[in-house]
Amino acid sequence: MLFTNKITYWNNLNSIQKQNILLRPKILKQNHVKKTVKKIISNVMNLGDKALYKYTKKFDNVTLNNFKVSQDKIDKSECLVNQDFKKSILSSFKNIYKFHLHQNMKIIDIDIQPGIRCQQMIIPIESVGLYIPGGLSPLFSSVLMLAIPASIAGCKNIILCSPPPIVNEILYVAKICGIKNIFEIGGAQAIAALAVGTETITKVNKVFGPGNAYVTEAKLQLNQLLSDFSIDMIAGPSELLIIADCFANSSFIAADLLSQAEHGPDSQVILLTPDEKIAQKVLLEINKQIFYLSRKDIILSALKNSRLIVTSNLLECIEISNHYAPEHLIIQTKKPRCILKNIVNAGSIFLGHWSPESVGDYISGPNHVLPTYGSAVSASGLSVIDFQKRISVQELTSYGLKNVSKAVQCLSLFEKMDAHSNAVTIRVNSLGKNYEK
Repeated sequence: MLFTNKITYWNNLNSIQKQNILLRPKILKQNHVKKTVKKIISNVMNLGDKALYKYTKKFDNVTLNNFKVSQDKIDKSECLVNQDFKKSILSSFKNIYKFHLHQNMKIIDIDIQPGIRCQQMIIPIESVGLYIPGGLSPLFSSVLMLAIPASIAGCKNIILCSPPPIVNEILYVAKICGIKNIFEIGGAQAIAALAVGTETITKVNKVFGPGNAYVTEAKLQLNQLLSDFSIDMIAGPSELLIIADCFANSSFIAADLLSQAEHGPDSQVILLTPDEKIAQKVLLEINKQIFYLSRKDIILSALKNSRLIVTSNLLECIEISNHYAPEHLIIQTKKPRCILKNIVNAGSIFLGHWSPESVGDYISGPNHVLPTYGSAVSASGLSVIDFQKRISVQELTSYGLKNVSKAVQCLSLFEKMDAHSNAVTIRVNSLGKNYEK
C-alpha cells in the first residue's frame, strides 16, 4: 500500500488534536529567498534590460537578443499546436468568457434626495501584467483565466511574461485572447520589470498570476515598496476538501483527491464523511489509482499532508469545512444543494457526482485563481472586478446643499472638524435666500 495515512475519527480527538489535524503545510520563508529577490529588484530598477538579460542567462540558461515575442511568431503558433488542443481551448475560452461577461458591474447613477446626485463609475485598470509560470507544465489555462477578465474589464495595456522559451500552446492561447505584448522573462526579475518598467517593458499598475517562492516574494516586496503598484493575491499551496455521504462514489472521490494532489508536493487534500465504509473504500481506491499516474512521487508527497476524516454526521462535516475554508470544495452527497446553503467559506464549490474539480481548472467557466491557506473566509476568486476600479461621483445643487447643511455642520463639529463645517457654512451664507432646486 503506497498511501498509508490512517483514517482519523474526529470525535476521538481532543480540541488541540482537532486544530492540528487541519493545519496546512508550512510555507517556509527562507532568508536567502528574501535577500536574492531584494537584490534582483534593485538591479532591475537600476540597470533595466541589462539586468533582465543577465538573469535570463543565469536562471533560465537562455541567451536572448530580444525579450519581446514577435507578432509573426505569435501568429504562427496557431499552425504549431495540436488540432484537438485548439478545439478544446476554443471551447474553454467560450465558457470562461461567457461566465466572466456577466461579472461586469452596473454603473450607478441615482438621485439620493432632491439636489443630490451620486454616481459610481467603473474604470478599467489601465495597465496590467500577467505572469504565467513555465517549467515542465506551462500553465496555458492560467492565460485564459487572467487574460479573459482583463479583456472584458477593458484594460488598455495587457502585458504577458513567461520564462523562455515560451511554448506554442501559451502563445496560441494568448493570441486568441488578443494579447500582443508578450515577453520571454521569468522569475522575480519579470515581476520587477513589470512593477518598475525597463527600456523594453512598460510599467504596469497591477500584476496577476501564480509563481514559485521567488515570484511570490517579489510580488510581496514590490507591493510594499511601490505606491502605484499592486498585486492580485498571494497563492499558497493548492487544496481540496470533499464532503461525502454514504451515497458517494469512492472511486470518484479518490480520483478527485489525487488530481488535486498532483499540483505539488505541498498540496493538501481532505475527505470529510460520516460514513466509515466510504473512507475505507476511498483509501483502497487511492492506492489502486495512484499506481497508473505519471506524477506519483509528487502525489505521494502531497498525501503526507492529507487527511481522511470520519465524523458523526454531515452537519459536523459542514462545520469543519467552514472552519477550514478550502480553496476547492466538492460536495458529493445525495442532496448537495441542501449542504450548499450552509457553506459560508470556500473559494469554489463543485456539486454532485459529476462535477470534478479538474473541470473547473479548465472549462466550466468560473475562474480557477482562488483564495488559499484559509483566506477564503474573507477573500474571493479572481474576477473582472479585480481588473477594475470603482470611482464615486457626487454633485449637489445649492438646494441640495442647503437641505443637508445643518446635519453636516452638526456632525463635523461633533468630530471637532470645524474646517469641515466652515466649507458648508460659507457656501450656505453666500446663498442668502436665493438657491436653486
